[in-house]
Parts: sequence; structure tokens; C-alpha cells
Amino acid sequence: MSKTDAVVIGAGPNGLVAANLLADAGWTVVLLEANDAIGGAVRSSREVDAAFVHDTFSSFYPLATVSPTIKALRLEEYGLEWSDAPSPVGNPLRGGGWGLVHPEPTDTAAALDQLSPGDGQAWLDLYSDWRRVGPAITDALLNPFPPVRAGAELLRHLLGPRGLERLRLLIGPVRTVGDRRFTGEAAKLLLATNSQHADIAPTAPGSGFMGWLLVMIAQQYGYPVPRGGAGRLSQALADRFTSRGGTVVCDARVDQIIIRDGRAVGARTADGTEYRASRAVLADVSAPALYGHLIPREDLPVRVLQRLRFFKWDPGTIKVDWALDTPIPWRDAPALAAGTVHIADSVDDLRRWSKQLSADWIPDRPFLLMGQMTTADPSRSPAGTESAWAYTHVPQRTRGDAGGKLTGTWDEREAELMAERIEARIEEYAPGFTDRIAARRILGPRELERRNANLVGGAVNGGTSGLRQELFLRPMPGLGRSETAIKSLYLASASAHPGGGVHGACGSNAARAALLHAG
Repeated sequence: MSKTDAVVIGAGPNGLVAANLLADAGWTVVLLEANDAIGGAVRSSREVDAAFVHDTFSSFYPLATVSPTIKALRLEEYGLEWSDAPSPVGNPLRGGGWGLVHPEPTDTAAALDQLSPGDGQAWLDLYSDWRRVGPAITDALLNPFPPVRAGAELLRHLLGPRGLERLRLLIGPVRTVGDRRFTGEAAKLLLATNSQHADIAPTAPGSGFMGWLLVMIAQQYGYPVPRGGAGRLSQALADRFTSRGGTVVCDARVDQIIIRDGRAVGARTADGTEYRASRAVLADVSAPALYGHLIPREDLPVRVLQRLRFFKWDPGTIKVDWALDTPIPWRDAPALAAGTVHIADSVDDLRRWSKQLSADWIPDRPFLLMGQMTTADPSRSPAGTESAWAYTHVPQRTRGDAGGKLTGTWDEREAELMAERIEARIEEYAPGFTDRIAARRILGPRELERRNANLVGGAVNGGTSGLRQELFLRPMPGLGRSETAIKSLYLASASAHPGGGVHGACGSNAARAALLHAG
């Protein structure tokens, strides 16, 4: 049995951030990871093809560029290098051409104006407003709830000139926001498809904010990737942590949090090893795993178990990685190659897909989020090739398949059929795509969860991002902060505010709470 100031459970990005901040404060910290390597959903490998680097889960990190937590860690001093594609994000258009974010806002505006006169100026107006209120927005979003200082600054903007327009943008559906601001499909699609990085329907309140946030970050900062693979970000975090005396233990699956007199005092792994913590235990695990499995039932208030029943997961995911022997043969070559590509025929098509998904039907024409990784980072594969991926969402519980072939069991056969559906969708915009495939890996919902226990049923955001489970309602009413129902135990995962995305805020918030309560 070993004893330290703190035990952190889970070496994903939030657990690594939390461990770093505690170590910075002079605490002795042990970080326990169930898998054989650190990283959580930020990992990469050469599993698909020995000559290609593929990210196993996440790839692009726009929120890291605006995260004060990530920036303050100075990970560049630990080997992290960022790389950018010529264009951060774009949409091939059904009728030809692209909706594309260029590095310069004026170039983005000029391209949109060519497609639909007037949309260029509307884009610049949106971006100008972002430059004024963006810092207050991100500060409020990435700090513990309620964000008193940042909230006051944001309120000042909402009560000032153009306050009503900003409020509509923050709470309105992305479809309404797009229709108010733009006339052409390209600009509307850039907003709408970026909003779908969270599981908020394009007709639902809050989706406008998500689309605006991500596409404006893309315009100002890009959608960067770690040079050499996503795992380089995790390794930099781990190296920084160990350089400050921290200890990482892999193959250490925690099966119980040790509680004495209502206080968390350590963790026990599956092999019976106990790690004692004199000050705090921080858990980078999902809320259902923490409250439903790791905390002994007799130590939980009844009200917590009752509220846990209303926790809702975000949809499942199926991801396909490809080693391509050429770049993707887009039917219409974009002016600049985009690192992130979204495939939807129109905003109406996106609404149809979202409606099927929310009704627990497997969509027949899936919306795709794609990554052209060699385009973003030439070190990912040999010259003239492309390391690529695409994913789409599927229901957690399936009522039917709009395509008529799948049942939602997601065994190997069903995962293959869905991969073919994804590839057929790409072929519509890039004829001959499948002829370029040299190797392929399919990660269905079951396989994603097997590789990372936090990705339950392929959920990638730690729980729905819908308003029913955000802010003070995340992960459940009455527990909207990292503090839990157990003293000295803190939730440090994406199940806590502010939710999914690699920004480190969930881990940072938990570490700050632990430091505050420890005196």
C-alpha cells in the first residue's frame, strides 16, 4: 500500500491536466491508468499500416488553442509541436465548389461572396463580433460554474450595443442563426456542420452557439493537430507531470474508491493494490462509472442514485481509418486543402440526419466528420499518400435502420456494413475514393468502448451536450461542479462541466477544487 497526497484515476487528457496542476502545487500525486498506455481518447499508433500514423480517437484540437489551462502548461517545452492544414475546415457542396474557411477572414469572406453576394460581409460582421466577445465566452465556458468574473464580463456584452443579436446567437438554433445571417448554403453549412461536433440538433437551442464558437475559433486559430500524432499531446502532458515528481502507473484498473467516514481516502485496483490519498481523489471517469460502480453503494446518498437514473449519454460513434495511396480525389478540388471536412448535402439534409438519430434510427445518409491528417501534418504518412478517417454517430439504443439493413448490434458484420455506407457517402463527393484504400480499420461502438471504458457505447462527449445536461445540470442536477457527494472526491472527466473536447477544463476545475478544499 502506497500513500500520496492525491490519487488521480484515469490518464486521459483531463486526468493528466489535473495531475499536472496538483504537482505544480507541490502535492505528491500518483496517476492510475487502466490501459497499458496513457492518453485516454488522445492516442495514436501505426496499427492500420506501419507507414501511417492514425489517431485512434480524437485528432483536431481547436479548443486547446483557446484553453488558458492548456496554454499555461507550456507543453511546447515538453516536445509538443502543432501543425495546421492549409484550410482548417471545409464542406464540399452538393452543387459544386466548397464552403471553406481560409486562414485570413477577408479571404473567407471573398470566397463566400463569390458564391452568394453579401455573405462575405455577413461573415466579417460575425467574426468582428467574435473578436469582441470571444475571450469572455471562452473564459466563461472553461471555468468552474458559475463563472463569476467571466460571467460579469459576458453580461456586459449582452447588455451593451447589439446585445439582443448576441443573445439570439448564443441561445438560438443554428438553422435559425444561419438563415438570419446568410443567404447562401456554403456559409450556412459551415455554421451548421461545425455545430454537430456536439450532439445538439441543428433545430435545437444552443446549436447556434456551438457552431459559431467552433467556426470562429477555426477562423482565428485554425484546427491544429499535434505533429506526429495525437499521442504526442498526451506524452507531453505525461512528461511534464513526471518531471515534477509525479508517478504514472499503467495496467492499473481501479475497481473501488476507498471511503472512510464519508471521505475518499484512496483507490483499490483490480489486483487488490491500494493507493492511499491523504488529501484528495480525482476521477477522470464517466459519471455513471463513478457513481454506479466505483463508489460503494452504501456510501452514496439515495438522492444521488435517483438523479443518476436521468443521466443521458450522447450518441454512439462509428469511426473508420484509412491508409490511402493518394490524396482523396475530390470531385471539385478546393482552393485550399482542408484538414477537417464535413459532409452533408445541405442544412436540411443535416436536420434530417439529426432527426433520425434523435428518434433512435440509424441514418441512411450519415453526416460525416472527416480528417485529412497528412494534409494537416505531412509527417503522418509517406509523400503522395493520405492518412484519413471519418466518423458518424449512431443511436445508443436502436429502434430501426433508415437504410433497412442494420439492427444496432454493432458486431463485426454490422460495423462493416456501416463502413460501406460511410464510404458510399464519400464517393458521392470524391469518385474513386474506395479505389485508393490500401488499408482500413473500423472502430464500432463496441470496439471504441473496449479500447476506452469512458466511451460507453461509442459516446465521445461524456454525456449529452443538450441543455438538459449542461452548466449546473452537468452531470446531474445539484452536482454541477467537480465536487461530488463524497468529501475529497472530485469528478475530473468530460461528464463534468464544461463537457467534451480536449481543453483540459474538466481536469483543471477538479484540481482547483481539490486545492481549495484542502486549504
